[in-house]
Amino acid sequence: MSLLDRNGVKAEIWSREAGATPRIVPFAELAEALSGNQPVGVEIANTVRLPELEPHFDRLALIAIIFPSFSDGRGFSIAKSLRNAGYRGTLRAVGPLIADQFAYALACGFDEVELPPDVASRQPVEIWLAAARAFRATYQTSHQTGGQSILEQRRAARGIQR
Repeated sequence: MSLLDRNGVKAEIWSREAGATPRIVPFAELAEALSGNQPVGVEIANTVRLPELEPHFDRLALIAIIFPSFSDGRGFSIAKSLRNAGYRGTLRAVGPLIADQFAYALACGFDEVELPPDVASRQPVEIWLAAARAFRATYQTSHQTGGQSILEQRRAARGIQR
């Protein structure tokens, strides 16, 4: 497993092992994990609905969204919805994403990407970082940088107020 953020490889501080601290728990175990006083991370499928998580935002230090395949983009929508709803903790994409999706993942609000070993061996960190730098202008407003989208930049250049 490789963990990447916008700066490159990142040290893992979370564990999925029972009794570890801090721990990432499956969504089914969230209620029990929240009963303690330790930092809690939760791993969710890309089918979990926002109202199921929103009451726990203040207690969740990390939400890890599982991508079953690189072609299943529902996790991007969930990340953007979580950020729009006010979640400020760490968002992690988990699964076989590809480097070309890194810039978009960051723009949607993900802080980090956890890659399976086979993906990490095919696409070294340098490829991921180059891919993240390749896209400076986007059609979506980025949750990471607070930057303006291409359309917002055009409106500003023309002096159009929104």
